[in-house]
Amino acid sequence: VVYTQSEILQREVYLFERLDSPNREPMKHLKAICFLRPTKENVELLVQELRRPKYSVYFIYFSNVISKSDVKALAEADEQEVVAEVQEFYGDYIAVNPHVFSLNLLGCCRGRSWDPAQLARTTQGLTALLLSLKKCPMIRYQLSSEPAKRLAECVKQVITKEYELFDFRRTEVPPLLLILDRSDDAITPLLNQWTYQAMVHELLGINNNRIDLSRVPGISKDLREVVLSAENDEFYANNMYLNFAEIGTNIKNLMEDFQRRKPKEQQKLESIADMKAFVENYPQFKKMSGTVSKHVTVVGELSRLVAERNLLEVSEVEQELACQSDHSSALQSVRRVLQSPRVTELDAARLVMLYALRYERHASNGLPALLEELRARGGTDRYRKLVSAVVEYGGKRVRGSDLFGPKDAVAITKQFLKGLKGIENVYTQHQPLLQETLDQLIKGKLKDSQYPYLGPNTLRDRPQDIVVFLIGGATYEEALAVYNLNRSNPGVRVVLGGTTIHNTRR
Repeated sequence: VVYTQSEILQREVYLFERLDSPNREPMKHLKAICFLRPTKENVELLVQELRRPKYSVYFIYFSNVISKSDVKALAEADEQEVVAEVQEFYGDYIAVNPHVFSLNLLGCCRGRSWDPAQLARTTQGLTALLLSLKKCPMIRYQLSSEPAKRLAECVKQVITKEYELFDFRRTEVPPLLLILDRSDDAITPLLNQWTYQAMVHELLGINNNRIDLSRVPGISKDLREVVLSAENDEFYANNMYLNFAEIGTNIKNLMEDFQRRKPKEQQKLESIADMKAFVENYPQFKKMSGTVSKHVTVVGELSRLVAERNLLEVSEVEQELACQSDHSSALQSVRRVLQSPRVTELDAARLVMLYALRYERHASNGLPALLEELRARGGTDRYRKLVSAVVEYGGKRVRGSDLFGPKDAVAITKQFLKGLKGIENVYTQHQPLLQETLDQLIKGKLKDSQYPYLGPNTLRDRPQDIVVFLIGGATYEEALAVYNLNRSNPGVRVVLGGTTIHNTRR
């Protein structure tokens, strides 16, 4: 995710192996750099490796804190003294965007409590992040969530136990770690997205920056899997957060620019200088050609899916459910879409889930009838069960915050004005709850009664360095909100993390 194979090759690393691959040949002329998570399995594999070393020297880097007893086990195994150094190099998480990280954990809780193994893994990931950013934070957590409190306590324990590692130069305003629970906003991961990165994840799925395009009709062999990384793809970096309409225009410009730079087919290579110029420009051209064909393919597939699944109409109804409060109009809209044969079962179920979350306690709730229609469409009970599971997970009984209602007259007016201003794009009215939470936090208005501090101390000043972590997964819509917050609040730096990065399917 953070380093391409070609970048590693430039550092003269020519062989890539997994420690657990069985039949590696001994190559005593090579030095080995091992980069590993300090798990029991990895330490055991390393012990076996050192007893019968295959390479001349070993430089061992652990991505997190390793216990003294494990270091001792390695030292005892290293009878041939091949280990040159052992270091902790904190990187026990996946850096997705410059301000977003994930732990790639799906399903971290059982019901309302942590799965113990996942709690341990999340604690490790979060403490490694703090160590790599050199932050020893004050911790706040969402009071309505037992998992948030547990995680806060576990992180605090590690900071207390490893106090020497966390002894960083004090900043004027201490950094803040805010731990939230996905169940407070189950709406955001269920919405269709219309900015590039979020849309690719929603419709195609991004796994460690890779996109699987093998199901695209008529796809060529070299485009079956593509990498989208802002680190080394300029077009992607510039378009990740733009709306789909703008991306269409930008793709067109990219194509035209590419056409202009094409080496003339009939270009006569008469002199040595001509040849030299051709060879020098060719790699740039080749790279650009790869970028163009990749994005044209991805955007083409997104457009195809949007048309095939009728997503513009679906999305409009989703936004109405998420952002407005006219029950009878919403119910009619959902019914209308459920009757369209072009709408997939997933999209139909998604609308019923959103309706169920939004109008759960409405006097004339029409959920039973909608569930009946859903069943008539697909003939399976699977999605009906999912609807009730989603309400159980993120319904009103569970939420610590008011997900839908504006709090006071000012908020109502603001929402009305925003509605007027945002008429030109009905597909992106929704703003995740996280945006409001962070907004309050930055202004120093986030209530201690709902988001208490762990321990006796509280921040007197507004926070500047914020790490916000979502148990149960973050989304690219929230990543966009954080990106915009960082841009509009100079002096404030927010990093967003989650146990995973969701789309509707996840």
